[in-house]
Amino acid sequence: MTLVAAAVCPHPPLLVPQVAGVDPVEVRDHASAAVARLCALAPDHIVVVGDDAADAHYAGSAVGSLAGFGVDLSFSLGASGTGPAVLPLSLTIGAWLLREAGWAGRCSARGVPAATGPAAAAAIGADLVATAEADGSRLALLIMGDGSARRTVKAPGSLDPRAAAHDASVSAALATLDVTALLALDPALAADLLAPGRASWQVLAGALRRATPGDPARSWTSLVRYDDAPFGVGYLVVGWERADGTRGDRQEKRATAQSGR
Repeated sequence: MTLVAAAVCPHPPLLVPQVAGVDPVEVRDHASAAVARLCALAPDHIVVVGDDAADAHYAGSAVGSLAGFGVDLSFSLGASGTGPAVLPLSLTIGAWLLREAGWAGRCSARGVPAATGPAAAAAIGADLVATAEADGSRLALLIMGDGSARRTVKAPGSLDPRAAAHDASVSAALATLDVTALLALDPALAADLLAPGRASWQVLAGALRRATPGDPARSWTSLVRYDDAPFGVGYLVVGWERADGTRGDRQEKRATAQSGR
């Protein structure tokens, strides 16, 4: 067994309470629960994947900062990171989620540029699984990615009538473990809709396709914890795990479900 689980989370800085202040952020609890579940399955290695300016690999000592958002906070992927802040926002929020979950195991990260095509993104995911296969480790992926920032008139990118349908297609694909649909997401449309999660979702698709030839719905389950667009930005929180037995609390619902609105 190589790929054992994955969690998909958004990466707004408002997930961090010191940034959000008193503003209610409903998605935070769902993202925290998804990452806590990921950690509870006790993988040997968690790789955080997220939007980045360059194709980059980060060791567990890598640090990210939220100084650009008005708070003097920094987080490392591992427990003892040092040095200057190098992580992009997506991976910084991933590091914060892992810290909040109490993860103290092996961790690294992969930055994926927005211009990465579907085939190249899938190849990154397949390579992550192949590496885990080679060293015999149980891999979990934390996939950081926002949906469209054009869901409403007051959204950061203003309203685009295509945005809701785009995000709904992503939600449906994640809910049903539809690798083909994820890999069919159009990079140009995602760019128009300001949806930075597209390449990272396709990394996940490539990883699942490598780990589970055939129909993954036969051996995996998906739990959609949150699917909404507060502030006009699409946020999805989804957990994937094997249905054939992994460590952790087995009392969570094992069938595909949607919740959190």
